[in-house]
Amino acid sequence: MSTIGKIYCLDANVLIEPWQKYYSPKYCPDYWKVLNILGKEGKIFIPEMVFEEITRTDDELSNWLKNSNIPIHKMNENVISCWKKILDSDPLHKFLVDNIRSRSLADPWVIAHAMDEKATVVTKENKETAANTKRIKIPNVCDNMKIRWINDFQLIEELNIKFTCKLK
Repeated sequence: MSTIGKIYCLDANVLIEPWQKYYSPKYCPDYWKVLNILGKEGKIFIPEMVFEEITRTDDELSNWLKNSNIPIHKMNENVISCWKKILDSDPLHKFLVDNIRSRSLADPWVIAHAMDEKATVVTKENKETAANTKRIKIPNVCDNMKIRWINDFQLIEELNIKFTCKLK
């Protein structure tokens, strides 16, 4: 699959989970170096809402992101228009955000930015398949809106990224 001209819009969990669980910069600094390179090359970006979600906590990931090369795309009229199209297309899409717990506030903007920029969404979320759920996930909305989505492991495979290990 050719990745020429492809751009990827990252969900917050694509940075948070790897940082906390399996690509800690202490053990896998190459992952974070690669993200910086991809950001510098304009292949990945994050919406401003994702940046705000991560940086509202003063921790190591927040500090890394503030100094990274990952472009932060601001909300504009086109993105707002895309979000309105997403909301208007299916009444269930309003359940993408959990207003009660103030969770997933950036999720709609990840999709709207991807829609506006014809980008692929990269998320750790899985599609919700339970028929009786009131919770809808990014992959559900992406499928409904015909927006391509993948997870971070698929991104690594698509971009043919290879990590190396060494003993100190």
